[in-house]
Amino acid sequence: MAVALSFGPVMSAQTQPGSVSKAARAEVDAAALDTLYAEMEQEEHHDLKGIVIVREGHLEREHYFNGDSAETLHDIRSATKSITSLLMGFAVQKGMVRGVHDSIAEYLPGLPKAGREKITVEDLLTMRSGLDADDTVATSPGNEDRLDESTDWIRSAYAVPMKRAPGEKYLYCSLNAFLTGVIVENATHMPLDEFAKTNLFGPLGITKFRWRHVPVNRTTGQGNLEITARDAAVIGEFMLNDGVVNGRRLLNHDWIAKSLASEVAISDSDPYADAYGWMWYTRAEPVGERKIEVHFASGNGGNKIYIVPSLHLVVAITSSAYGHGYGQRRSQAILLRVLAAVR
Repeated sequence: MAVALSFGPVMSAQTQPGSVSKAARAEVDAAALDTLYAEMEQEEHHDLKGIVIVREGHLEREHYFNGDSAETLHDIRSATKSITSLLMGFAVQKGMVRGVHDSIAEYLPGLPKAGREKITVEDLLTMRSGLDADDTVATSPGNEDRLDESTDWIRSAYAVPMKRAPGEKYLYCSLNAFLTGVIVENATHMPLDEFAKTNLFGPLGITKFRWRHVPVNRTTGQGNLEITARDAAVIGEFMLNDGVVNGRRLLNHDWIAKSLASEVAISDSDPYADAYGWMWYTRAEPVGERKIEVHFASGNGGNKIYIVPSLHLVVAITSSAYGHGYGQRRSQAILLRVLAAVR
């Protein structure tokens, strides 16, 4: 069951920001964390921004780097996709979207058919839409950079052709998450950020955020949400607590479970993950002689929300290493150091 938090209602009100609970001191190697933070202070790239560790619902440790603080809003890039998935969950729970097996055409007026009507909401959530969209290929019609250049994101999204049958193949692309957010906006008749404020951020105590809007009057469901590192950890704790806050269920268990489930094996195309659920990743991380299952949201530059159920642990990392592969490697290395420090 979720408990209250001094800086948001998911973590413990008994733990002040920056403090270390007695129970947590007995279970975490504080010296190992101090060493980690000292090394990161001297790290050559100078674009790591924050590490927040929550253990058993208490703020275990937080540390900020390179000018950021607990109050700094940070663009978590594609980690936003995982939050957009949760907002779809609220839309389904409220009956505004009937279910994940619905055709996306039911919620996207004017969508050209030509096979697109066979795409389901779940196909978007699992990155198996079949659209010719690949963020890693500059010439891909659905490349996110092409959306960024557009004066009408909906028109550009609708023009992306089909490449294969829906459900056939996992292919990571931001277009799927953008369309997921559009469906939520169309079905709820609310901008995505306002729907988030009412249904997720408000109940979690997240009051300070920014979310990018693009032409024409759309929110970027695929990225560019700015929140604090603490609030990223709050979202992780929400997932760890199965969608329950202060003893009250906000989001149904099935949605949380499917989000964190290993729906699609992706290790052949992603070196940092074993599987993908509903816009959340899973990986078994090697720690000593054992492997620890970790679920996570992931964004360009190494922005992460890690959830470790077996250790009752959440680790949020913010980073501005946008466009640099070392950002992802660094965040994974930090996670492994934290996991090794938890006894």
